[in-house]
Amino acid sequence: MRLTTHSAEETEEFGRELAIAHPDLQHDPVVLCLAGDLGAGKTTFARGFLRGLGVTEPVRSPTYTLLELHELEEVTALHIDLYRLHDEEEFESLGLRDWAIPNSVWLIEWPERAGNRLPPADLVLTFSVRVPVHDIEVGAVTGLGEEWLSRLKRAPVEKAPPPP
Repeated sequence: MRLTTHSAEETEEFGRELAIAHPDLQHDPVVLCLAGDLGAGKTTFARGFLRGLGVTEPVRSPTYTLLELHELEEVTALHIDLYRLHDEEEFESLGLRDWAIPNSVWLIEWPERAGNRLPPADLVLTFSVRVPVHDIEVGAVTGLGEEWLSRLKRAPVEKAPPPP
């Protein structure tokens, strides 16, 4: 699935829609890998996704804290930013294996920095910039990911650009 967003609000709204469409989260954990250059929309998407799950407090990039934990009524969401990792061995010191539990969702920015130490991704989202728009490529890696995308009501087509 590929779509184009024309504003931060559209990127955030797509994140919210994807969260609302989630299938059963009884897996341990459900993993979304968010790849792309700086400024491509990963954190903006994550903000919308977390809002869709029910997070009401401010959602900030965990670039310096590396991890923001959101314990909600039905799900525990981890927003993880690995940008500051210098090598994949640093990943182990984050203690994320303790959160590899049912009813948890991991949103991982810069997943490539963890090497092969991450659990398998269910969805991989790749963000890119084509001024003045952003592209989001969404790929299902597992059966859960495929089910998730099939539940998404958004048509995978590019919206028309806004009027000048």
